[in-house]
Amino acid sequence: MLSCFTGTHCLKKLYFIMDQWTKIAQILQMLPPDSVQSLYPPNTLPIEARYYAAEWIDNQRWEDYSLERPELENNARELLNITKKEITKIANQLNVVEKMKLLHVVGNMCNFSSNALQFAVLVRDILRKERELINSADPSNVLIPDDSNTGTSFLEAKVHELMNLRHGTQSQQEELNWERQNFDTLEKHIRQGDQEAVKKAAQCKQTMMKMEYEIEQLILTRARCMEACVNSLQTCQMDYLRRLQEWKYAQHKSVIGFPFDDNLLPLQMWSEQLLWVIETLRGELTLIPTPLPACQLQLENLLHSLFDNSLIVEKQPPQVIKTQSKFCTTVRCLLGGKVVPGKPVVIKAQVINELQAKNLGNLHSDTVAELINNQSILEKSQGNKTTCANFRNMSVKKIKRADRKGSESVTEEKFAILFSTEILFNGCSTPYMIQMISLPVVITVHGSQDSNALATILWDCAFARPDRVPFAVPDSVSWREMCKTLNYKFTSEVKTSHFLDKFNQHFLAQKIFDKPEFNGDFSDMMVSWSQFNKEALPGRAFTFWQWFEGVTELTKRHLNDYWSDGLIFGFIGKHHLHMILNDRPNGTFLLRFSDSEIGGITIAYVSGDEASGQIIQNIQPFCKKDLEIRPLADRIRDIADLLYVYPNISKKEAFGKYYTGLPLPPSGYLPATLHTKVVAPNSAATGNGTPSPPAVASIPPEHLTQNREAIPSYPVSPVTPIITDPNNMVLEITPSYPVNPVTPIITDPNSFGLEAIPSYPVNPVTSIITDPNNMVLEATPSYPVNPGTPIITDPNNMVLSFNTLFPGFDDLDLNVTENGAPVDTMES
Repeated sequence: MLSCFTGTHCLKKLYFIMDQWTKIAQILQMLPPDSVQSLYPPNTLPIEARYYAAEWIDNQRWEDYSLERPELENNARELLNITKKEITKIANQLNVVEKMKLLHVVGNMCNFSSNALQFAVLVRDILRKERELINSADPSNVLIPDDSNTGTSFLEAKVHELMNLRHGTQSQQEELNWERQNFDTLEKHIRQGDQEAVKKAAQCKQTMMKMEYEIEQLILTRARCMEACVNSLQTCQMDYLRRLQEWKYAQHKSVIGFPFDDNLLPLQMWSEQLLWVIETLRGELTLIPTPLPACQLQLENLLHSLFDNSLIVEKQPPQVIKTQSKFCTTVRCLLGGKVVPGKPVVIKAQVINELQAKNLGNLHSDTVAELINNQSILEKSQGNKTTCANFRNMSVKKIKRADRKGSESVTEEKFAILFSTEILFNGCSTPYMIQMISLPVVITVHGSQDSNALATILWDCAFARPDRVPFAVPDSVSWREMCKTLNYKFTSEVKTSHFLDKFNQHFLAQKIFDKPEFNGDFSDMMVSWSQFNKEALPGRAFTFWQWFEGVTELTKRHLNDYWSDGLIFGFIGKHHLHMILNDRPNGTFLLRFSDSEIGGITIAYVSGDEASGQIIQNIQPFCKKDLEIRPLADRIRDIADLLYVYPNISKKEAFGKYYTGLPLPPSGYLPATLHTKVVAPNSAATGNGTPSPPAVASIPPEHLTQNREAIPSYPVSPVTPIITDPNNMVLEITPSYPVNPVTPIITDPNSFGLEAIPSYPVNPVTSIITDPNNMVLEATPSYPVNPGTPIITDPNNMVLSFNTLFPGFDDLDLNVTENGAPVDTMES
């Protein structure tokens, strides 16, 4: 290999990725058998040979061979023989079955002995098809590390050929100059009458004429070689620009979860080498006597094109930007090493709308947004050899929106950030103006707009074409494309390798197309933008995307581990749910995402008895707030009716590792916890259909002494006990009347007192007894109560008995009067 690109070392491979077979093997698992067999012809390179000899095959230069180069027949024959030996050696290390298969392959290869070049070309074509499959399946793999693919090897050879021709011309010219000097000397001798000099002069003149002809031919050859070099350079640079666009496209797709290798170093090396070739050819062009204006113009255009594409938005700004919020982005110069040192290079940023993005060459002074901290210096990093400008604290202060089309909302309007600068490169006399725009962004003013803005970005990232006009997207896409996008988006957000299965995908299709009973193939059906995030789902107040995004957010924050372990069935319709749970034993349950609420997960389980028959119950969905209070695993543990995760895994085996222990309370307090309780169907159906009341709050017996108890016999809130310090107060109240179970009777136990006074009309809001004509005892509390909720709601059915004992008092008198006269005196 030649060394002009690196100076001291030969050009090495530009990219570093895993071997080709490792990648194609993953894709082959998803292909039908017929496709695999057609890719690997049994009589040439069957899949067994490709598998066992993968490493050796990937390391050979099959791209060098072509049927148009018959001179490589001997090289191809040698490669064929080595291939047969390599496969034979591998076969001898395998079991007898695999050995016989590989030896049969070697026998078939012998048929190519008389046409080895054809074999090499066949293998080359197989590897090319593999790379096409890899690139189409994974945008991050578009950069295949093969010098022959980049064209730099051939270009390098042509440049050195041109340089050798110049050296040859120069050497020939020096020889000619020497002969001319000899001829001049011989002419002097001829004028002096030297006859022998006449003969030598004639020979010298003939030699000079021959050398002049050879030099003329060398000059013509150099001109043709220069033209070939420029054409090869153009081809190589077009390939470079194509791969640069593929890198940008892969970066665009990565926003929604598609795989992406963000390493720009290979492209930076490639661009620097192209610049070196352009500079070298421009210098060589000035040394060729024959004018080549076409080559001169071509080289200038290639140089400008390389400069135009030297700025890359390495780290994109967030694609949903809220006004007044800080964000950051990074711009990288791939030709940073060629920037003239001295004056700092300042890169400026500004927000542009879609119309301005379509007309970058005719930007007016109108600004659509006020952008704070919109300038940064291009700085070189010696550590990683990069040249970047980091915008760390940019912020959109205010935004001016364009007139919207029809029903278009503000979250459908796309903007971009334009980066522009002037850079002076080595070898240039004037600075060069360079512009680069970011990926589309949506600018919001409130967090409530985020979901719809994300929908706009997802549609743009997933379905925009690489060569589009900014920021054009199709109005509808196939379900096949949409399903792939949702799959990548969900798994990337949740950060899991557990993809949506075919049942999940089918249910999503049923939901977006509103065809819950359709069991056919949705793949080629078209999904419109309106179906995705404009029109509400039938019978719902939200769109398909809002529902899907809510599920994704819930899973990312609270259900990641459960989903990754395969414990959540996920997206499933009720019809399918009943079908798979229909024959399962009682207590079998599965977890599915709610299709009626945004961001909810519900539990469907089998219950019933011989009398009522088997039924499938769906527990009210748990949302983000529910799971923040008590995790899903603990809620499942609380519910005794749940026994087996579908199909038949015990819930302890499945969820046991996620159970949480009782938290340690602060010193001096007893631990308390919440439990999930499901109201049984028969309980919920009794009376007026309301569920049974909450559990009664209680105080542990070890904190009670004899004659000191506070045990209400009426329903109260289990969260707020009536008496919070039983050691300093004893009161037993046993009402036989209905009370409000949510509002505790005593709200301030520190200000507690009770007295009985003669009956007279009192404020009906604060009185315990509202009908004094039916009075047995009127007790007016001296402690705060809820003025809106009477303690006694049915005074006609009131009985009140009490027994008080207050520590520190030997006697307690209670005066009771009726119609102003004493009735009784109780003493304790």
